[in-house]
Amino acid sequence: MTKIEMKNPIVEMDGDEMTRVIWQLVKDKLICPFVNLKTEYYDLSLINREATKDKVTSDAANATLKHHVAVKCATITPNAQRVEEYNLSEMWKSPNGTIRAILDGTVFRAPVLVKGVTPLVPTWTSPIIIARHAYGDVYKNVERRVEQGDKAYLVVEGKNPSKDLIFDFADTAGVVQGQHNLDKSIYSFARSCFNFALSEKKDLWFSTKDTISKKYDHRFKDIFQEVYDAEYKEKFEKAGIEYFYTLIDDAVARVMRSNGGMIWAIKNYDGDVMSDMVATAFGSLAMMTSVLVSPDGNYEYEAAHGTVTRHYYRYLRGEKTSTNPVATIFAWTGAFKKRGELDLTPELVAFAEKLEKAVIDTIESGYMTKDLAALFDKSKKTHALNTEEFFDAIASRL
Repeated sequence: MTKIEMKNPIVEMDGDEMTRVIWQLVKDKLICPFVNLKTEYYDLSLINREATKDKVTSDAANATLKHHVAVKCATITPNAQRVEEYNLSEMWKSPNGTIRAILDGTVFRAPVLVKGVTPLVPTWTSPIIIARHAYGDVYKNVERRVEQGDKAYLVVEGKNPSKDLIFDFADTAGVVQGQHNLDKSIYSFARSCFNFALSEKKDLWFSTKDTISKKYDHRFKDIFQEVYDAEYKEKFEKAGIEYFYTLIDDAVARVMRSNGGMIWAIKNYDGDVMSDMVATAFGSLAMMTSVLVSPDGNYEYEAAHGTVTRHYYRYLRGEKTSTNPVATIFAWTGAFKKRGELDLTPELVAFAEKLEKAVIDTIESGYMTKDLAALFDKSKKTHALNTEEFFDAIASRL
């Protein structure tokens, strides 16, 4: 069989643990038999990040700026336990945080819906797309432990110097952190969200806590409103879609009562948390797609979940796992569709669409991993497969 040719490479960022195993299975069983795969490969495993002093992460992000399309495997963001486990020289920062800062994009996360898996929120009949700001906040914070008797200040030097007391730790020790964001990044976030809403023809919600954070969060609110009024108001009205702002606690309540179908734009940490909640409520975190979109036309696709550590330890013991690979597969198909769109290779787009259909049809016909079998319509017969069996079922249908 003649394989589908690619004109330009996709930046491939390999990862860690069980998702690294799945990554190879996707290529071996679902891609390479059909596509003459062309990638620029970067190994973002924690072992290689340690070996390169994390230079490989920034190299991969800069390669994405060059080639415009990337696909990323899940990676470990080390904590103290991981530092000891992997004998790291330091606690390396989140690879996703580094990549997002370099690309300056917005992360859009949406669930993969299949018939037979009913959302835990009965009213959710349409996907809720989380638009997560991908710069700053706690992911770029500076923090430290402080001793009893210390005082912490917010100090700004420059044109308008200031020194504000954060807290006097006279009676007890504690912790302190400093967060920042950039007007430039917030403007990019706003425009990415408005453009995505127009392309998807969906309402856009934006929420922060500006009543409490009267400078930091309020800046986000003001920029979104400024950009909407100046650049998008007429376009939204013409498209018949709505933009509105509300406090994040009100937005959570509204989302829970809604039918879904909107794009919900939220700050970095809020987006991290709420995308996991939405994914789980729709069925499984392993069914949540994620794409980082920068305003200058760069795209990085990944699964929204972690490295599935518990399954990896079982895999190392030689045991069979039933690890859901859907989000990882859809990361590859998303990258193929975008690569095909940019390179004018419709056969690559068609392949990606057929692979997605093969995945969904396999699940809807009753063949799936154990996490989905536990959620699937009990009136229908299901077959709970291990990881490789599920790949084989998709491959045969493909």
